[in-house]
Amino acid sequence: MAQTFTDANVKEIIASGKPVVIDFWATWCGPCKKLAPVVEELAEKYAGQVEIGKYNVEEEEELGTEYRVMSLPTLLFFKNGELTKIRLVGAQTRDKLEEKIQELLAL
Repeated sequence: MAQTFTDANVKEIIASGKPVVIDFWATWCGPCKKLAPVVEELAEKYAGQVEIGKYNVEEEEELGTEYRVMSLPTLLFFKNGELTKIRLVGAQTRDKLEEKIQELLAL
């Protein structure tokens, strides 16, 4: 199951150095709703390898502001406590998201 990232916990999770994927979403966002089951499925598949979670921009705002998230959904990828160059914006296929997770693991 995908984690729930909040302003209270996300910095600590990123700082752990583990690979992290953050899905920035909102309840009113249609593409976000379409992507949600894919994020959940991949969170289960990569449990123990990658921290995958969702960050609700309606309830939280610090991280979205810090990383200039302007469109939803946006997925950011972190490794070794740092933002990587991997970034996905808009609706994504399962294959594309999994390809980027594999790219993250290979860094």
